[in-house]
Amino acid sequence: MSNASVSPERPLEPHNSAIVIGSSSGIGLALARTLVMRDYNVAMVARREVLLTEVRDSINQSTNNGGRALSYVHNVTDFDETNALFQKITADLGGLDLIIFAAGVQPPMSADEYNFEKDAMMIDVNLLGAIAWLGLAASRFERAGSGHIVGISSIAGDRGRRQNPGYNTSKAGLATYLEALRNRVSRYGVSVTTIKPGFVQTRLLENAVKTMWVISPEEAAEQIVGAIKRKKQVAYVPKRWRFVSLAIQHTPSIIFRRLNI
Repeated sequence: MSNASVSPERPLEPHNSAIVIGSSSGIGLALARTLVMRDYNVAMVARREVLLTEVRDSINQSTNNGGRALSYVHNVTDFDETNALFQKITADLGGLDLIIFAAGVQPPMSADEYNFEKDAMMIDVNLLGAIAWLGLAASRFERAGSGHIVGISSIAGDRGRRQNPGYNTSKAGLATYLEALRNRVSRYGVSVTTIKPGFVQTRLLENAVKTMWVISPEEAAEQIVGAIKRKKQVAYVPKRWRFVSLAIQHTPSIIFRRLNI
């Protein structure tokens, strides 16, 4: 699969450029679609080639006056390929204004399961994959003096929960990494936003023991794009999860460990 470089039909009306990693389904796909409709040229990065091609074509066929979607097949755990692909994408787009890391895995884990292979996969995809991509973007944006970095973390990373320690750790690590990037690059005019969704109707929801306040990927994408526009540092999706998080974070450990969450 190949893409031609973006050639806007109206060169005097340039489009913003974005990369969305993990955009063949779920929140990533909804974000790519929303951004294209808002006049972004979007590089969609995901590992499932057939599905990625289908959703790219669907976006482009349904968009008349917006931007354009390009697609690039990539597994975020192929760390040796990341730099070359990042350089190719930015060249194809003719620049970069926004990068969103939305790739994530959460294999099913029973309450008494200890599985290093699953834990390692979550760390590799959810955390190290993000570091590989977002570090490149941070370096580019720092030199440019502008740009916006977004990472999809989770409310699950706000506290160590018993159900899936590896997933909690991967999302907590991502939130800390994004905060560190923010502290490093904000002085250069670069924004960094940490998104912490609650329950969103995606494949990951299949492994949730209990759910509440479930929203669609499209609803999540609209709220995330709004947070990006406002240059929020941290945004819970939906907003009411912030109050849940405050309660969770301030619950004493001796009580929290007795809760079935």
